[in-house]
Amino acid sequence: MLSFNKNLQRLFNIAQKTTKTGVGLMSGTSLDGLDIALCSFTGNGTQTQFGLLQFVTIPYPQSFKDEVQRVFARKMADLEQITLLNAFIGNYHGELVLEALAGWGINADTVDFIASHGQTIYHAPKRLHQRADYPNATLQIGDGDHLAVKTGILTISDFRQKHIAAGGEGAPLALYGDVLLGGKPGENRILLNIGGIANLTYLPADGDAAKVLCTDVGPGNTLIDAACRKYFNKAYDQDSMIAYQGNVNEDLLRALLHHPFFEEAAPKTTGPELFSLTYVEQAQLRTGTEHIKSEDLVCTLSMFTAVAIENFIKTNVRVDKPGIFVSGGGAKNLFVMAHLKQAFTNASIADTTGLGIDPDAKEAILFSLLGNEALCGEPVAIGNNPAVLMGKFSFPG
Repeated sequence: MLSFNKNLQRLFNIAQKTTKTGVGLMSGTSLDGLDIALCSFTGNGTQTQFGLLQFVTIPYPQSFKDEVQRVFARKMADLEQITLLNAFIGNYHGELVLEALAGWGINADTVDFIASHGQTIYHAPKRLHQRADYPNATLQIGDGDHLAVKTGILTISDFRQKHIAAGGEGAPLALYGDVLLGGKPGENRILLNIGGIANLTYLPADGDAAKVLCTDVGPGNTLIDAACRKYFNKAYDQDSMIAYQGNVNEDLLRALLHHPFFEEAAPKTTGPELFSLTYVEQAQLRTGTEHIKSEDLVCTLSMFTAVAIENFIKTNVRVDKPGIFVSGGGAKNLFVMAHLKQAFTNASIADTTGLGIDPDAKEAILFSLLGNEALCGEPVAIGNNPAVLMGKFSFPG
C-alpha cells in the first residue's frame, strides 16, 4: 500500500478541503508594519468566494525599520546583514502571526496555511539594471521555513520568483486578486493601489481577459514618506498637512516627470531603487531647486505621485466613466486624492470598501488568495502575464 510523506498527506488533505482558512501577510516598502489578514476561501479561480475574518496591522518598531533600511533598495549592501535578516524576519513574522491569532482567540491548529509576501529588499527588472546577460530579478527575504516552524502552520512564500521565471517582472501581483475578486460585467473598473509604488489593474466591462492591464505607474508614497522622514522627522504626511503648507514647484515637477519609465509601454514595474531621494536630488540639481522650502518639496512630490497616476490613466485607459477603486496608504493622502478627483470628473472614485474589500487589508488578502490558488487552483491566463501558480511550500515539521 502506497503511503505519502506525512507532510505531503497533510498538504493533500488541505487542498481537498471545501473551505480553507488562510493567513495572508504583507510587508510593504513603507515598512509601516506587518499586515495580517485571516481569510476563508471556498472554490478557486473565477469561482472563488472569500471572507475577511480578521485583519490587523502590527506596527514595526523603529529599530527593526532601521535594520531593514540598511540593506533596502541599495546596490551595495552588507551580505551578512541580508543573510541574518532573512532568518530573523521569518521568525519575527511568525511571532507576529501567533500574536495576532492569540488576540483573536484563534488556535493556530485551525489555520490551514500562511501565505507570506516577505520583505522586498531589491527589485531589479531588466529595464532598470540594463545588464544584457541577466534576466529580470527581485528579492524578498523572510524565510518561509522559519515562519512554518515558528507557527506550526503550512507556509507558502516567495511568490514573485515563479512570475519572473515564466517571463514576467515579478510584479504587480495584484493582477490575479483584482481579476478574481474585483471585476463586474458591464462596468469598466480601475483598481488603483497607492503603496510605496502606485500600481493599477484595469478590468474591462466586457470581461475580456486579454484586455486586462496590470502595471506599476510610478511612485506612490515612497518619495513623500522619504522626504517627511528626512526633513520633518515624520514617518509620513498625515492628512497632507505638510503638502498643504507648501506650493508646487513646476520646474521640479516637470523634471521629476521627465524619465524614460513614463514613456515605456505597459505592463512595467519599478521601485524605490529608481524613485529614491537620489532621483529627487538629481532633478533638483538640474533645475536649480536645491534650496526650496521643505514644505514645497513635499507638496511637489505629492503632486508628482498624483500627476504620474493621472497621466498614465488618461494615456492608457481610455474609457468613459470608469469606476476607480483605491487602496493602500495613498488612499488616505488627501492631497493626492483631491487631485485625482479633480482630474477625473467623469469617473466615480472611492476606496475598495465598495468591492467588499478593506482597503488597508487588500494586499494581505491578495496573498492569502494566491496561497489558496497555489493549493487548489489552475494557472489563469490574463493578458500577457504568465499563466502560472506561484509560491513555494514550507512544512512545519
